[in-house]
Amino acid sequence: MSYNGVNLKSSISIGKIYSIHYFEYMNDFSFEGEAHNFWEFICVDKGEVGVTAGRNFSVLKKRDILFHQPNEFHNVKATGTIAPNLVVISFDCHDTAMSFFRKGIFKIDDLEQNLLANIINEAKQCFDCRLDDPYLQNMPQKESLLFGSEQMILNYLEQFLIHIIRRYSAPVIPSLNIIPFSGLTSNCKNGAELFSRITDYLEKNINNHLTIEQICHDNLIGRSQLQKVLKEHCGLGIIEYFSHMKINAAKEMIRTQSMNFTQVSETLGYTSIHYFSRRFKKETGMTPSEYASSIKAMAEAKF
Repeated sequence: MSYNGVNLKSSISIGKIYSIHYFEYMNDFSFEGEAHNFWEFICVDKGEVGVTAGRNFSVLKKRDILFHQPNEFHNVKATGTIAPNLVVISFDCHDTAMSFFRKGIFKIDDLEQNLLANIINEAKQCFDCRLDDPYLQNMPQKESLLFGSEQMILNYLEQFLIHIIRRYSAPVIPSLNIIPFSGLTSNCKNGAELFSRITDYLEKNINNHLTIEQICHDNLIGRSQLQKVLKEHCGLGIIEYFSHMKINAAKEMIRTQSMNFTQVSETLGYTSIHYFSRRFKKETGMTPSEYASSIKAMAEAKF
């Protein structure tokens, strides 16, 4: 018997990667702008920014994404009210399908958001540099501890672009009849729903001091079940996870520059500024003032 193999067509193939960044900017950040001969997109994870693309100016908000085509002048600046978090990725791609992204502003969905998160996580494994430096022009590679990290970046990015085109080109196509993974039991689904409910509760109580007993009482859940759900979904204990959330909220408040460190500490329910500073340094490796000055210095640097 003779077999004939099939050469599968690639609709989008990524060439070189020039930058993969996740930025946490101050609310007064401003980048003067540039133009280069490769594609770049900017996606807002938190807050909002004003973006110039050629002659057009737009304000991008959470989950908005805008593509800059090769040789298009572009700049970005914070709007002055909300400290933005941004994903910026630039790359080579010469496929005709890329012309689709000249249409304007898109909004990413949950799958696309997860793909971006995967790209950032893989980039941390295979590039020997900070991903939050907006003035970095080269990304030195390093030997990744995870097999296939560089290839996974390409795979995730190509899937990300294809998924956007599919979703906006044919939104009425019925979903594929995919056989669910056998491990996705109803218990897993219930666990995901419970984890989502717990995180929503923690978000609403971010300014309070919570105990495990209070969390269990307010959510009608046993202590062992609570800890099991947290371990399965994030690998942390509930108090450690809540501490991470508080420090992330503190970082955003610091970047917004609307409160001093004592006010941030009090707003988030810490017992003292000294305890807040210790927790902040344990989480980030920097004191609150060191964090503020390092981000600010980066934001005010000249390109």
